[in-house]
Amino acid sequence: QVQLMEAGGGSVQPGGSLHISCVAHRLTFNETKNTMGWFRQAPGKEREGVASIDHSGHSTYADDVKGRFAISRDNAKNTVSLRMDSLKPEDTAVYYCAASIVAGRSPSLLRNRYTYWGQGTQVTVSS
Repeated sequence: QVQLMEAGGGSVQPGGSLHISCVAHRLTFNETKNTMGWFRQAPGKEREGVASIDHSGHSTYADDVKGRFAISRDNAKNTVSLRMDSLKPEDTAVYYCAASIVAGRSPSLLRNRYTYWGQGTQVTVSS
């Protein structure tokens, strides 16, 4: 069974930075060549796509995080990370790592493109 485990969430003041990461177990990136994504869900809101990256490193971002967030992956270590700068209170949410199982797909912020999900890590931006 594939497992995705997130780490690195926490609390930060507005304008601060956080780095969250996700390790995939029983999923070998260099074999599956799958796309990975980060999603978030704030209280009372739908889960939304934040950033996505394909096996080759091509990425896409939600409009409200462009220029502030950066997604990256290490295919040898089966990890994907999200660097978040200039954080705002509206970035507060539980952040989820997600993995597709279809090889060669372009990056996507659509939830239905992803099969496996992590348990989530809380990110809180507050003064």
